[in-house]
Amino acid sequence: MEYSYMTQEGFDQLMAEISRLEKEERPAIAQQIAEARDKGDLSENAEYDAAREAQGMLEAKISQLKTKAANARIIDESMIDSSKVQILTKVRVRNLDDNTEVTYSIVPEADANFKEKKLSITAPIARGLMGKRVGEIAEIQIPIGLLRLEILEISL
Repeated sequence: MEYSYMTQEGFDQLMAEISRLEKEERPAIAQQIAEARDKGDLSENAEYDAAREAQGMLEAKISQLKTKAANARIIDESMIDSSKVQILTKVRVRNLDDNTEVTYSIVPEADANFKEKKLSITAPIARGLMGKRVGEIAEIQIPIGLLRLEILEISL
């Protein structure tokens, strides 16, 4: 069983999405099926087939989200140790090859957004930074070669 680590906010968003799908999308598709059924012969009814297919995809998505919620582990942000890089910490690093600095947030997969510098805990750069302390150098193999990052600061 694979756990899905998330913040309370991420979990609340997941539960809201499940609720929306069950309370809004499910009845809407049921209505589409009923309307298509009322049009007669189901063997040649493209609207009916499309609505049934949409229903199947919706039910699969609801099931997937419910499984994710059942396997969710909420991260207690008050227990985060900022002396080393871990999930929910921000880490300021310097690229030793080009001397540029960047700050990344290490987040659960559901909260990842590379444009906002939020790295998924499973991303290669995040995995390479995990457990490192200020002053240490992380050598991370990425598709374009070896990335060498010096840890400058860790915060919450």
